[in-house]
Amino acid sequence: MSRSLDDWLDYQQRVHPSAIALGLDRIRTVWGRLGAPSPAPVVITVGGTNGKGSTVAFLDAMLRAAGRRTGVYTSPHLLRYNERIRIDGEEASDAALVAAFERIEAARSRDGEAIALTYFEFGTLAALLLFAEAGLGVAVLEVGLGGRLDAVNLVDADAAIVTTIDLDHQDWLGNDRDSIGREKAGIFRAGRPAIVAEAHPPAGLLDAAIAAGADLRRLGRDFTMEVDGDGWRWTASGMAVSVPRPALAAPCQPLNAAGAIAALHALRERLGWHPAALAEGIVRARAAGRLQRFGGAVELVVDVAHNPQAAAVLAAWLRAVPCAGRTIAVFGALADKDVAGVTAALQGLVSRWHLAGLDLETPRGLAAAALASQPAFVQPALHAGPDAALAAAIAEARPGDRVLAFGSFFIAAAALRLAAREALPAR
Repeated sequence: MSRSLDDWLDYQQRVHPSAIALGLDRIRTVWGRLGAPSPAPVVITVGGTNGKGSTVAFLDAMLRAAGRRTGVYTSPHLLRYNERIRIDGEEASDAALVAAFERIEAARSRDGEAIALTYFEFGTLAALLLFAEAGLGVAVLEVGLGGRLDAVNLVDADAAIVTTIDLDHQDWLGNDRDSIGREKAGIFRAGRPAIVAEAHPPAGLLDAAIAAGADLRRLGRDFTMEVDGDGWRWTASGMAVSVPRPALAAPCQPLNAAGAIAALHALRERLGWHPAALAEGIVRARAAGRLQRFGGAVELVVDVAHNPQAAAVLAAWLRAVPCAGRTIAVFGALADKDVAGVTAALQGLVSRWHLAGLDLETPRGLAAAALASQPAFVQPALHAGPDAALAAAIAEARPGDRVLAFGSFFIAAAALRLAAREALPAR
């Protein structure tokens, strides 16, 4: 009897003893057994600490506006696993994913040697298989954790973008920005465009890019994005393009768009140069859980900020777009996150905290009581999970208040399900 998609996803979480196992040897062997299929004639990878999903969304929208058939691989998902793999804007079907997983399972078990793959490695190989068979023009791949040893780095990208570098996943990547930057720079390739879309990147990132022999292109030195009337002006190498403000609301989004444009500029001899498509893509690009706004008299804001850098961006937006009443926060986090750093960024901006336990969602999740030990939380309300926390926050809110659901993707997913269930209008 054939497994369903849910059966496969459950199975994959038991195949490897660890949820995270960095390294390319195992997945490279299985990829070779599958014929090492190239996902597309042109491949762009996107790494970094924050801004990856938005940058991928900009690339996808710009490329499709220019008439390119795209494949997009992102992680994690919010509501459905199928979100991770999209072909020309459409999510992969259950049947397509199951067929890919069946091929991967057969390949990893060949010749009497069963190679253990992680959940993420299964998904990465499935994306590569589905893209290779889809007749794509361009594949855009979001790097999962780090860069050098992440499964996506199996593919030699034609251009790679690193968005920002901040402290996150220190157990795997190192305890300072230089160390993390060196790991992220592992997606760069010799002689190929390496886009650095952060104004003040750590020296470790730049040193590693230079050591790799990459064609380094830096924000502020090789390309810029500056306010131009009601929009923005992107410039590089004497070339300028005027684009509108992104529909994505966070203050960092123009810089994410700038990195995306820089990659397309670097590949213009292969992909063409289409200023109108760049402008159209900036307006069209959407990324779920990135400052999404819903509701009427009480606004629901959903954001996946889960580290200090992302929280600082969220705080800047809250200051720039104040509400008439209180900001009531629903927050949950995984055990490896810098909760103190996240909450410090929001100091003075939250009137009331509802803390959601995530220990029932994932083994890596923090219980609400563990969160409450942080000094930033004054008399917080504690809840067993995201749904209970959201319900309590919404019930407490009054007209003019704002409910801010942020932190883990589990919180954002619960908030998006609530918005759909209650048919809250998008703002």
